[in-house]
Amino acid sequence: MAEGLRERKKRQTRQYISDVATGLFLDKGFDAVTIAEIAAASDVSVNTVYNYFPAKEDLFFDRSAGVVDLLARYVRGRDPGEPAAAAVLRELRAEVEAVSPRVGLMEGYDRFLKVVHEAHTLRSRLWSIQQESQENLQRALSEETGAADDMPELVAGQICWVHSTLMAWIGREMVQGRTPAEVSREALVLLDDMEGLLSEGVLNYAVRDAA
Repeated sequence: MAEGLRERKKRQTRQYISDVATGLFLDKGFDAVTIAEIAAASDVSVNTVYNYFPAKEDLFFDRSAGVVDLLARYVRGRDPGEPAAAAVLRELRAEVEAVSPRVGLMEGYDRFLKVVHEAHTLRSRLWSIQQESQENLQRALSEETGAADDMPELVAGQICWVHSTLMAWIGREMVQGRTPAEVSREALVLLDDMEGLLSEGVLNYAVRDAA
């Protein structure tokens, strides 16, 4: 269905408030910025900000909804004959090869990480996002395999280890002032190394039936 005028205006207002808040956070730090300051800079009321973002952390991680479902989507979209871990590795390699901002390969990512590092509440929220991502992946594996044992949880943990390790490594390299292209090349090697550490049980788990 086509987006209506009201829905489009709400989406644009939400994005504008988020963009203004992000700029303030990057300039001043997360803890130093108030909701009232964000509202004033966005030319809206404080209540309007809260209507779109119930907590200040929601303004910083405004795209987290897509992140928490990412690995589960990779698994559900895997090719016939492809195991779950292989699908995730394939998608992550594609993002790294494309030097995608979705895996932190962009100029300015170091500033984003600096804000997170300096704010305890953001670090806590990031941990919660990672936990929710793993829970969603575990649920997808359980649904895809029909397994009633612990394997979906164990495999989800291993796959999430690959993703979180990749993101942490890219972040550390970007903070060192390296270019996204440089980091991309070495991140591909890291993915190969991590795949080599995964057991055959993980690598061959949840193979999608051939069409």
